[in-house]
Amino acid sequence: MKFGIATFVTDEGIGAAALGKALEERGFDSLFLAEHSHIPVSRESPYPGGGDLPRRYYRTLDPFVALAAAASVTEHLLLATGIALLPQRDVIHTANEVASLDHVSNGRAIFGVGVGWNREEMRNHGTDPRTRGALMDEQLQALKAIWTQEQAEFHGKFVDFAPIFAWPKPVHPVPVYVGGESPAAIRRLIDHGDGWLPRPGTEPGELRRVRALLAERGRTDVPFTIFGAGRDRARLEGWAEGGADRVTFLLPTLSEAETLSWLDETAQLVAKL
Repeated sequence: MKFGIATFVTDEGIGAAALGKALEERGFDSLFLAEHSHIPVSRESPYPGGGDLPRRYYRTLDPFVALAAAASVTEHLLLATGIALLPQRDVIHTANEVASLDHVSNGRAIFGVGVGWNREEMRNHGTDPRTRGALMDEQLQALKAIWTQEQAEFHGKFVDFAPIFAWPKPVHPVPVYVGGESPAAIRRLIDHGDGWLPRPGTEPGELRRVRALLAERGRTDVPFTIFGAGRDRARLEGWAEGGADRVTFLLPTLSEAETLSWLDETAQLVAKL
């Protein structure tokens, strides 16, 4: 099993370049960065984690800018969104951002996506929360068309564009990792995803169940990455037995010195597994 880091890069913690370099030096294989364009002041949507919304949500850097900074000082680290809120994004701009990140990193991009939970944030982007899942299904299809076709076009209910030229194309087929554990998310994984990002509440038995569903469709090589886990050895061992390919640890927003210490502790835990 491989190990990476999931976090929010903000203006109050370690910088993206310093973080990327530190991860590669300590043997972590990947960096997954969160996305929130803004947080509406109304705060009507409850925080899924319960309680007050953590400060880091208000101060998140654009993940593609931050990942490009990390790419500039690393050679092997995989660079992922975890997760990009695709229903809030323009699909053509997003296709270009992902392909550009893959281009400047020489083929190290992973595109992790989710439908999101903050309904006011979605509405500010012109997205109807009620149809965000159907919108994202079309967006994923459109993205892959843009990345692979010389003259890409897509005609759906929510996404519709005539043939376009769009370069750069990705250096490699950028894998799309689908976040979430709901029936809709699992269906999306089966229909459109190249990898799965289940959250740390997911039990090993659920990993095996989803693996069986994928196998029924002839898809036996879909990677599973536990997203945003704590440093619990028993849980890590359970996920390994359940068939997880990678675990990303949730890194708090800390100063550079505190982050390096936290990463050293985590690397030591991983070395003992």
